[in-house]
Amino acid sequence: LGREAILGIADTQIADVEVPEWGGTVRVRGLTGTDRDAFERRCVARDRERQNGSAYTLGLFFNNFFAGEVNINNVVRGAMQTGTIGYWIDRKHAGNGYVAEGVAAITKFAFDDLNLHRLEICIIPRNANSKRIAEKLGLRLEGLAEKFLEINGVWEDHLRYAITAEEWLQRREALTQEWLTSRK
Repeated sequence: LGREAILGIADTQIADVEVPEWGGTVRVRGLTGTDRDAFERRCVARDRERQNGSAYTLGLFFNNFFAGEVNINNVVRGAMQTGTIGYWIDRKHAGNGYVAEGVAAITKFAFDDLNLHRLEICIIPRNANSKRIAEKLGLRLEGLAEKFLEINGVWEDHLRYAITAEEWLQRREALTQEWLTSRK
């Protein structure tokens, strides 16, 4: 991508953890044995989801260290052809546009390669940073879904942002130019 952020599908770069099916490595700072086991289990689970077509994950890497991920989960085929985008990043890398770049990349993958028809991002209203990502990308705000998702024992409301394949076709060139071409 021409930036310090390296986006890679997780099964091509896994850090310092032996995952034979993937054959790659990723360096993760400060992992203890238990952390490595948890990371390896996470990688194996993500690979299984990719193989069965229910989710796809891009790792966010900075200077060859794993720092976050962007994913499409809850992929539904049949008449819906939809998925939900999720993301997270290490706080020290937040605010640099890396997640927005990752969301643009996974959106392109979802529409151009997976042939999905619709993507959504569901965000807790108080999460200003996540809302800013959806807004930067110009995703359509559909409204508030009350008591949408249980998080830590509390049913949280979520704002629902979306983009359809038709919207992607109209905006593909502009989003690709802005977020996915080489920028310094």
